[in-house]
Amino acid sequence: MRGARSLATCWPVAETLWWEAAMEEPGLSGCPLSAKTASFQDAVRTLNTLQTNANYLEMVKRKRGDPQTQLEAMKLYLVRSGLQVEDLDQLNIIHITGTKGKGSTCAFTERILRSYGLKTGFFSSPHLVQVRERIRINGQPISSELFTKHFWRLYHRLEETKDDSSCVSMPGYFRFLTLMAFHVFLQEKVDLAVLEVGIGGAYDCTNIIRKPVVCGITSLGIDHTGLLGDTMEKIAWQKGGIFKSGVPAFTVLQPDEPLAVLRDRAQQISCPLYLCPPLQALEEGGPPLTLGLEGEHQRSNAALALQVARCWLQQKGYQDAGELKASRPSLPGQLPLAPVFQPTPRMQQGLRHTEWPGRTQLLRRGPLTWYLDGAHTTSSMQACVRWFRQALHRCERPDSGSEVRVLLFNSTGDRDSAALLKLLQPCQFDYAIFCPNLAEMASTDNADQQNFTVTLDQVLLRCLAHQQHWSRLHEEQVSPDPWSTPGQEQDGPASLLLAPHPPHTHSASSLVFSCISHALQWITQGRDPLFQPPSPPRGLLAHPVADSGAMVLQEAAAIHVLVTGSLHLVGGVLKLLEPSLSQ
Repeated sequence: MRGARSLATCWPVAETLWWEAAMEEPGLSGCPLSAKTASFQDAVRTLNTLQTNANYLEMVKRKRGDPQTQLEAMKLYLVRSGLQVEDLDQLNIIHITGTKGKGSTCAFTERILRSYGLKTGFFSSPHLVQVRERIRINGQPISSELFTKHFWRLYHRLEETKDDSSCVSMPGYFRFLTLMAFHVFLQEKVDLAVLEVGIGGAYDCTNIIRKPVVCGITSLGIDHTGLLGDTMEKIAWQKGGIFKSGVPAFTVLQPDEPLAVLRDRAQQISCPLYLCPPLQALEEGGPPLTLGLEGEHQRSNAALALQVARCWLQQKGYQDAGELKASRPSLPGQLPLAPVFQPTPRMQQGLRHTEWPGRTQLLRRGPLTWYLDGAHTTSSMQACVRWFRQALHRCERPDSGSEVRVLLFNSTGDRDSAALLKLLQPCQFDYAIFCPNLAEMASTDNADQQNFTVTLDQVLLRCLAHQQHWSRLHEEQVSPDPWSTPGQEQDGPASLLLAPHPPHTHSASSLVFSCISHALQWITQGRDPLFQPPSPPRGLLAHPVADSGAMVLQEAAAIHVLVTGSLHLVGGVLKLLEPSLSQ
């Protein structure tokens, strides 16, 4: 690890910036390449120069200017790019924000509407492996050729229109991609565009749109407290900033206080806001709905997606939007309930075929089962742990030989990693592995995952802090499992307890690796049939825990690996486990 500090830090870019203000730093690109000769990697490398270096980011966080001015700056960039805000009305936008599940909700919504034969655009963040994942047409990332073409067209347009009297000539990374998504969707003539908010809502750069067709807010929680506020009410105020006068909006059940904030925000601007009934209400009288995404928490996301998609279809004059069932009256003082309807066969098909990598995703590879979920808040980690434990309970036990449970974890930004690790402790991991969101130490062919917003020293120290938190939790001998249900037997059907696990001899064992590749090499011990990297570097196993653990992993009949804490970590793991995603 000592020799790694001079290497470029590289993993998917985190957008934890102060209202994108940090992205106003002058670009570092120098002379741009010719669009005719530049490759996709050239475009990505130039895009990466629009990231903010760590020192500048810290300075901007301290200054914290007026966020409204950043939204106005985004509108100016749009004009410089050749578009007016009014042009975005043509995109028939669905705007989604929230703390948990907004990407999954967008994915459900896009897939439902694609089942109606509509041409869809979908803008999301962050990317897992390649930056072009952020801009999708009909569910597929745009091609390298299309990305390259639109990137240079926009880049040169912004270069040509810059104001020499201003030190700011180019938008930052996330703003640039948002602008590029608008151009791609208009050029490709999509029937609709699903926009996932980057951070917050009120001052997010996607919020320059004037009149979306419908808006949605997923479950709220505590995240990005340095940007959005440190209470649920403050965060709800930011999220409700996407509401528009006269534009229908939907949300799921929230705690009373933030729900009241959303209601007040909507009333102030005459936005009709509805509360989604649970998915169970839509299933009554019909078959259970099958979801393409695992986890009980996805039912809330699917319920919101159905309402948003149905509203869009109705607003656009489609008749086949689901037959209404008996309505349920709203209680006095509460939000009106969204309609209860029978999901159409095309809606059911869309839910069933939804894919969204890196969220409650399973990969079975020989003796290894990978559980991938980018949970990074306490509430989303609770959902992740429920999913993981239920999946373990369902899986078949090996006839002979041992089972090993491994945690691969990282957490970034201002998140409370100690709280996340405490929630993970009852999963009874044999080993906890910590590493930066850095796929490999060499970054020469890894432009998609370059990040200059933090230094390598910072992320390695963060990993060591995670290891210390984990060790401290074991030393404290945390009390009874908070996940068990009081009054139920361990083997009861409603219990979320893990399948029986032998007494641990390695319960407090943990390791820190300098990159994801080294961590995976140790975890897999050459037993993953698709992940076959070169021989591990000298000294990688020169540690008592690594040495003894290697023998345990080599002999195990089944190895269960949960990768969580960061979507960027999950993306780095997928890059190595699924090489086709990089093509």
